[in-house]
Amino acid sequence: MKRVIRSVYLMCGAMLGGVLVLPVQAQTANYPTRALRMVMPFPPGGPTDILGRLLAQRLTESLGQNVLVDNRPGGGGAIGGSVAAKSPPDGYTLFLGGITTLATGPFIHKNLPFDPLKDFQTVTQATLQPLLLMVHPSLPVKSVKEYIALAKKNKGQINYATSGPAGSGHLGGELFNYITQAGVVHIPYKGAPPALQDLVAGQVQSMFGTMLAAVPVVRNGKIRAVAITGPKRSIALPEVMTFAEGGLPQYDASSWNGILVPAGTPRPIVDKLNVELVKILKDPKILERLVNDGPIAIGGTPEEFTAFIKSEQAKWSKVIKAADIRIE
Repeated sequence: MKRVIRSVYLMCGAMLGGVLVLPVQAQTANYPTRALRMVMPFPPGGPTDILGRLLAQRLTESLGQNVLVDNRPGGGGAIGGSVAAKSPPDGYTLFLGGITTLATGPFIHKNLPFDPLKDFQTVTQATLQPLLLMVHPSLPVKSVKEYIALAKKNKGQINYATSGPAGSGHLGGELFNYITQAGVVHIPYKGAPPALQDLVAGQVQSMFGTMLAAVPVVRNGKIRAVAITGPKRSIALPEVMTFAEGGLPQYDASSWNGILVPAGTPRPIVDKLNVELVKILKDPKILERLVNDGPIAIGGTPEEFTAFIKSEQAKWSKVIKAADIRIE
């Protein structure tokens, strides 16, 4: 009799398990069946937004459903990150995270409302973007050595703009100060576009920022590019020397970003998104577009992106502590 009862329990358990599993299987097999949104933690028009809209457009084409960009700026990316992390883990919310939200946030914010590694599942790294040191044409420098010399001669009087506190430009500037003791002063803005506008207008003297939004302004001669991070010169601005060529080989800073989804998103959905995004990032047309504007397309596995985030957290936590960078 006990064997019969046990068998009945096992059958019921198996049936109940099947009931629970089937909806998930159906959900992943037919995914996506409606529009998706890509949470953008920065304002429209900036370099991250430009990349996000390019990826959203191509994903719309490949998935057969609209991918809508949802700009949620503020808090150095913390607001957008929180919105995305608290969204249902069903594959319909994507997050375009980057160095600010994923690598430096835990060490800068007193109470970051999400954990970059626990509250998100990585999908793929999208790009690696070199940082550019740019100056207004009125600043009498054309090389890294001249910039350092001018800054040291006028200690505390040379400023640099960035897209905001604790962003890649700010971190790049503080790392530059840490290495050179140049003492350039940080002027934060709410996004790259207004920072670039003030640099062009001469309201600030220099800027550390990514290339995606800056390249067109450099090409038309409104600002001067002094040096670029990375191991080699960029195809986008081949005449601009690297920091290593300029006599500062130990200086290495870059911006980067990638796609994530809320933790708990079914792995088949993560894998499908990964396949589609990697395909987009390896597309010759996309590669050409990105290379000509500065960013380097990556496109790898979720595990590779997770490992990269961990390595960046280890690197930048030291700079943040040394520079005492905080966002309350």
